[in-house]
Amino acid sequence: MREAEAVMHEQINRDDDCTFVAQEIIRMRTVMSDLVQERTKLGDTTPIVVASIFIPRRLPAPPRGHIPKRRLVPGTARVNG
Repeated sequence: MREAEAVMHEQINRDDDCTFVAQEIIRMRTVMSDLVQERTKLGDTTPIVVASIFIPRRLPAPPRGHIPKRRLVPGTARVNG
């Protein structure tokens, strides 16, 4: 299901039609919901722990250095001469 979601997001980013993949994801979620309901009816209430392998798409932005605030100082009158 995660792979299908990734494909759908890629299609959205390319502005392609993702109707088919989106419908398949909805079907997968329906099946998953039915399986969870069946599991609950059987009395199994232990949590399901999934090891997530998360790979960020972009590297995090480097931290910004401290930039001191500028203070406005009244200007001095310039004299031509």
